[in-house]
Amino acid sequence: MGTSGADSISSGADFTRWDVAEAKKIYNLPFNDLLFRAQSIHRAHFDPNAVQMSRLLSIKTGGCAEDCGYCSQSAHYPTGLKASKLMEVERVIAEARKAKDGGATRYCMGAAWRSPKERDMEAIVAMVRGVKALGMETCMTLGMLSLSQTERLAGAGLDYYNHNVDTSERFYSEIITTRTFADRLETLANVREAGIKVCAGGILGMGETVDDRISMLVTLANLPAAPESVPINMLIPMPGSKLADAPPVDPIDFVRTIGLARILMPKSHVRLSAGRTEMSDEMQALCFFAGANSIFVGETLLTADNPGEDHDAALFRRLGLKPMPLGPADMEPAE
Repeated sequence: MGTSGADSISSGADFTRWDVAEAKKIYNLPFNDLLFRAQSIHRAHFDPNAVQMSRLLSIKTGGCAEDCGYCSQSAHYPTGLKASKLMEVERVIAEARKAKDGGATRYCMGAAWRSPKERDMEAIVAMVRGVKALGMETCMTLGMLSLSQTERLAGAGLDYYNHNVDTSERFYSEIITTRTFADRLETLANVREAGIKVCAGGILGMGETVDDRISMLVTLANLPAAPESVPINMLIPMPGSKLADAPPVDPIDFVRTIGLARILMPKSHVRLSAGRTEMSDEMQALCFFAGANSIFVGETLLTADNPGEDHDAALFRRLGLKPMPLGPADMEPAE
């Protein structure tokens, strides 16, 4: 855990408050040194050849009031995506059952909302209970939440709530203007207070600098408790969106970011998330070596393409990787 540098501040046996300058030094280590350090930390906390498998379902697509520049579901951009109503509970549970049969242990449900309305909460709670009854971990991403909403979801048995900070506080307003960085942190605080595990990460390739990426990871690592799950997404430029013409991320820079996430957050699941369709098998292999140990399976992520299960299974065979089993501790609420 932590670092030997003097710029990080130890504040307890399991928590180090990171300094941006020290994190930057680690990020800029010779590539082999960075990967060795990240892999060493990874092995201290996880089986290095086990990868957690999640499945993501869009339970309500399009028509979102937020203006996130990366998103095809925003009503602010002419992406051609038609808005849908909230999916029926029975269908969500049926899809979760198929995901479990396909090897997924965590089921993530996403709705394109600024925040859920009270009229939708009963159905959302029923979805959580139904998926939980299948013996899977449950995760939702519904936009901003009040404390009362998080408490209601916690009562239904929700294991994880995803709410990405997306980028650094400095760069945030360049991507989103309909909410603030502080709004994101407030929802994360509400989720944590309700006893739900936190899933929070960001997106690379939106025009941010390397310093922005480092700052984003330091913000996450310095939360009162690091997120249990940290998805690192590579931007998929969506036609019609603000970032439709964004240039691709340098693969080595992406792997460095994965390695830094592992070092700063040793006990978190670091998810190699959106953008895997644009990654070579070799790039994904380096990400797993750098400490990524979670992926989404299935052919779609909300509205974006994802490698199919056959491709993932072949890659896992080539690398000697295996699905991470779901243990009893994984089903318990965060402390």
